[in-house]
Amino acid sequence: MGEREQGEQMAARGGGGGSDLTAGSCGKDLIASGSGDDLPASSRGGDLTASSRGDDLTSGVGRQVRWPVLVLVPVLVPLAACLAIAVPDLLFDQVPPLIILLLIGPLLACVRLGVRHTVLVCCWSVALGLAMGLSDGTVRTFAFGVHWSGLLLGCALTVYAARQRERLVAALAQAREVARITQEAILRPISRTLGGTQVYTRYHCAARESTVGGDLYDVAVTPYGLRVLVGDVRGHGLDALRLTADTIAGFRELAYTASDLTTLTGQLDARLTPELGPEDFVTAVLAEFAPGEVRLVNCGHPAPLRSGHRIELLEPLVPTPPLGLRPVPRQYRVRLQPGDRLLLYTDGLTEARDPEGAPFPLLGEAALALREPLPEEALHALYTRLIAHTGTTALADDLALVLCQPVEATVPVRVP
Repeated sequence: MGEREQGEQMAARGGGGGSDLTAGSCGKDLIASGSGDDLPASSRGGDLTASSRGDDLTSGVGRQVRWPVLVLVPVLVPLAACLAIAVPDLLFDQVPPLIILLLIGPLLACVRLGVRHTVLVCCWSVALGLAMGLSDGTVRTFAFGVHWSGLLLGCALTVYAARQRERLVAALAQAREVARITQEAILRPISRTLGGTQVYTRYHCAARESTVGGDLYDVAVTPYGLRVLVGDVRGHGLDALRLTADTIAGFRELAYTASDLTTLTGQLDARLTPELGPEDFVTAVLAEFAPGEVRLVNCGHPAPLRSGHRIELLEPLVPTPPLGLRPVPRQYRVRLQPGDRLLLYTDGLTEARDPEGAPFPLLGEAALALREPLPEEALHALYTRLIAHTGTTALADDLALVLCQPVEATVPVRVP
């Protein structure tokens, strides 16, 4: 048969065949792309509509049609509970009336479901109660009127409870969104070049209910060069979060006016001390990038790590107490060769332990991770190695990582 005759026969069949082919092709495409349970609700709903029209989809659609069952289970449970209570009374005359127990269904609904579904369960419960009265002939008795009125009142209360629950859930969601936006304003993710230096950050908060913990970082492009702060507030919870915000706010206010890092550190300590409790303190390291070098002030914080031709910790010559413990800040300078990277971090990196209690081998692991050509890939590799060392999916302590790499290398400036 020629191609022209085949085309005429296909056209004679009408548009229905074309529709079926289109629907079947779409179904096959969805299944081939692995979209069974991973599709969003809207897409899956479209697939179900196509199936209800009788389109010939492949067996993979069976996985797609399961999702309404999962959605309907919370609704079916209270409906089934009411039915289980009513069936014995409807079938057997000797069973005592259990109409008041029909409130179990609405109570289950108001705990898990919204107002509309709770109203649906209440209507079902009231209808079953009325059917129970009609089946045993007690519908006109005073006792049935009392019980059924109590069921109506209970249903009304469950609808009110479901409404209040919806309002509380909405208010909680709004409060969480406000908290998330506020926390993002405190710790801004950075992945850009600032003041001639590439700066990339990574942050992990151990508290599930928060995205900001006791570890902190911030950067400021000042008339004196790019300045970076990495710190760790003692403690956890809301008090640590408050102190974290105070420390970052103080740095942002003072970083642009202090002439050097020692002055900046002293002013920051003076600002924070009145806000600290008797046992509170903040470990911090401040860095100032200049052509060909970095200037550092370390107040009781883990030493920065320089990665280049060799990897080493940049320890201060004289240890300095943390902020809040009357530190006497001392600045030291470190030469940066072309291609050198400076890693600033918190003790979540150095104090991480494997299941046997062995500490994270910082120098060896950092030497391997920081070989990655791109800074963001280097931070990701370091974090991945840390997770592999601890043997967990999430760290038990807060962690802040700031990786800095100057894009221009010149001769260090002379400081009088």
